[in-house]
Amino acid sequence: MTNKHARQPVTKAVVPAAGLGTRFLPATKATPKEMLPVVDKPAIQYVVEEAAAAGLSDILMVTGRNKRALEDHFDRAYELEELLSRKGDKERLRRVQESVQLASMHYVRQGDPKGLGHAVSVAEQHVAGQPFAVLLGDDLIDPRDPLLARMIEVQQELGGSVVALMEVDPAQIHLYGCAAVKSTELGEDVFQVTDLVEKPDTADAPSNYAVIGRYVLDPAVFDVLRETPPGRGGEIQLTDALRELATRDGSDGGPVHGVLFKGRRYDTGDRADYLRAIVRLAAERDDLGPEFRTWLRQFVTTEMQG
Repeated sequence: MTNKHARQPVTKAVVPAAGLGTRFLPATKATPKEMLPVVDKPAIQYVVEEAAAAGLSDILMVTGRNKRALEDHFDRAYELEELLSRKGDKERLRRVQESVQLASMHYVRQGDPKGLGHAVSVAEQHVAGQPFAVLLGDDLIDPRDPLLARMIEVQQELGGSVVALMEVDPAQIHLYGCAAVKSTELGEDVFQVTDLVEKPDTADAPSNYAVIGRYVLDPAVFDVLRETPPGRGGEIQLTDALRELATRDGSDGGPVHGVLFKGRRYDTGDRADYLRAIVRLAAERDDLGPEFRTWLRQFVTTEMQG
């Protein structure tokens, strides 16, 4: 095993955010789906907060047309800050400034919407030959159940790339990339990935381990992506590139390991799960929770009985 201290540290994150959000139309006709609020904070801020909490201070957001609101959100709002300052509203001023102070933010446009693999590939120049994290904006990981820090730890220990895995109902595996795995000596939550299949039919899935939206990638993935033809849906799939890296040893960009996540995750790209995320997070808030939980119990026990 290579000494983990000889590896390049992971300091950069890439957040693909160029999707059109068609499942949330018409709300996303003029508003980026990543800016839809989860209680009172846009979904994308949760993702950036997660990256920052894991020590990633340099974040590249891969955007597209009509996504300027993302840049504005992580920029200063001088007029608003001045108004809140004059009013003495220190709490709202703090919350407005919070998003600006999370990390050093950078932006690049994907251009052609050719899939997740293509979105990652446009980050090559920014990443500059270092291992890096990828966080998908639709997946929110509860901060009480840290995942990314563990993935970075595994990458520093074992090298190569690391994907996040979650056990799902076998009937749902066709919605995800799916991993074939074998155990390792690093812990019950760490597996070596031997194969990856993008959205397999249930009968053909090698396991019920789904790949969810967190990755820590070796920069060798860029060379593989350049040679990866369009796959499922006519798009360049990151899963296909990782499948190639999973066959390699540590001297050539591989192998690929998986960290099994058993915590709380919210898929804000799905309308029903988006609503569940809002309800759960609001119910657990100190400022909103007591009154909201009382109303929710009354709603469920009375109005929903009809």
